[in-house]
Amino acid sequence: MSHRPDRRDFLKTSTAMLAGATMPYWFTSTSNLALGRQSVNDRPVLGCIGTGDRWRSVGANALEFSDCVAVCDVDREHVEKARDRVKDIQGKKGNSAEPEMYEDYRKLLDRKDIQVVTIVTTDHWHSKIAIEAMQAGKDVYCEKPLTLTILEGKQIIKVLNETKRVFQVGTQQRSEMSANNGEIKNQFLKAVAIARSGRLGTIKKVICGIGGAPTSGEIPVAPVPSQLNWDMWLGQAPMTDYLLGGFGQNKTYPESRTHYEFRWWYEYSGGKMTDWGAHHVDIGMWALGMDNSGPISVEGTATHPVPLEKGMPTISNRYNTATDFNVLAKFANGAELEIRSEGDNGVLIEGTEGRIFVSRGKLSGAPVEDLANNPLPESLLTELYKGKDPKGGGNAHMENFFDCVKDRGLPVSDVYSHHRAMTTCHLANIAIRLGRKIEWDPKTEQIINDKDAATWIGREQRKGYEINVSV
Repeated sequence: MSHRPDRRDFLKTSTAMLAGATMPYWFTSTSNLALGRQSVNDRPVLGCIGTGDRWRSVGANALEFSDCVAVCDVDREHVEKARDRVKDIQGKKGNSAEPEMYEDYRKLLDRKDIQVVTIVTTDHWHSKIAIEAMQAGKDVYCEKPLTLTILEGKQIIKVLNETKRVFQVGTQQRSEMSANNGEIKNQFLKAVAIARSGRLGTIKKVICGIGGAPTSGEIPVAPVPSQLNWDMWLGQAPMTDYLLGGFGQNKTYPESRTHYEFRWWYEYSGGKMTDWGAHHVDIGMWALGMDNSGPISVEGTATHPVPLEKGMPTISNRYNTATDFNVLAKFANGAELEIRSEGDNGVLIEGTEGRIFVSRGKLSGAPVEDLANNPLPESLLTELYKGKDPKGGGNAHMENFFDCVKDRGLPVSDVYSHHRAMTTCHLANIAIRLGRKIEWDPKTEQIINDKDAATWIGREQRKGYEINVSV
C-alpha cells in the first residue's frame, strides 16, 4: 500500500516525527498578528482546530465573541480557506489581523496567548485534542459526539475535574432551535421542562427517531491528496488505504473514508447512533432526568452493510456502520428509551398523563397547547439552563459558552451529561455489533456479566496517538 503522496512543500509528518514536529511550512514570522498579541477590545483569544465545512458555522459563531489568531487542519485546503474566512470576518470588524496556520494542533495549543479553542475535527480526534487543550489551559468548545468510546468520556471528565476548564459540547438543540412557524423557540428546552415539571405524569418511555445510515459500493483505493496529511488524519485509527469513489447517496461528497463520509465507518465514528443520537438521545435522557445516570440494560437489532465477525467489520472498502436499527435501553425506575432508525426524526416523550413530540421543526401535543393558558415558569427554564437566561436565537449555544468563559459557570451542554448520553449511544452500538443484550451498572460505569463485552469500553489506539490518561 502506498500512503505517502508527493507532499511537495507541505509539511511531511510521520508518527515518528510528531513528538518533535517543527513549524509547518505556512508558519511565518511576518504575520500581521505576532505571537502573544492580545485580542482587540479584551475579547477572548481564539484558536480553531479542525476547519472543514462544519467549522464554517461554528467558527463564524465563535468570532462573534472572540478574536481568532490561529487556525489548524491536516488538510491544507481547509486551513487556507479558514485563514481567508477569518481574515474576512475580522476585517469587517476593523481587525485586519491574519491568523496563523498550522497543521499540527499541538503547535496551536503551545501558544500562551490562546485562551479558547474550538474543536471541529472528525469524531475520532475529539477526545485527544480536547484533553490536551484542557491540559494546556484552554477553555473548549467541541463538536459532538464528544467521544468514540465510553472510556474516552471518563478520561475527559477526569481531566476536566483536574483542570477546572469551561467545556461546552456542540449539541445546539439545548439552546437555539426554533419551530418553523417562528412561534415556539427553545422547543427542546421547553419539551424537557414539560416532562420534568410533571405535566406528562410519570415518564414511561422516550422514543428517539434518528434515521438510518447510507450504504456504499466498493470504494477504490486512490492516491492521497497532496494537501492532506493522511497519517495524522487517521490518528488513533489503524493505518489503511485512502479510499475515494464516486458520488453515492450524498450528492455533495464522494464516497470515501474522509471528510463528511467518515461518519459511516466504525473506525472513526459510530454511524447514525452517535451522529444524530448525540442530539436526540441527549434530549431524551434530559427529559427522563437520567442525564447524570444511565440505563441498566441495552439491547436491539440492526442491519449492517458488511458482515461482522465478533462485532468487527470483515470488509474494508465499504461503509460499515448500521444502516437501520431498533434499540431499547431500560432504566432502574422502569422507564425506557428507544432509539429507532425508522419514523419521524425527533423525540417522542410519553407519560402516564400525556405525550409530546419535539423535533427541529415542531413541538406538539395537548400539553404544548396548554402552555397558552398555563405557561411554564421561567424559573424552571432557567434552572434547566444551568442558571442562565435561555435566550434562544441562532447563536445562543455559543453565547452560552462565552458567558461561562467569563463567569466560569457550567455550560448548558456540559461534559457530564453529554458523557452519559454518549454512553447510552455507545452501549447501543456494542449491543447491535455483538448481537446481544448488554447489562450496565450506571454507578460504576461498567458492563457487567459479560467479560468480552466489557472490553469494548475502550479500544486499541495506534502507537503515537494514544490518550494517556489513567482512570
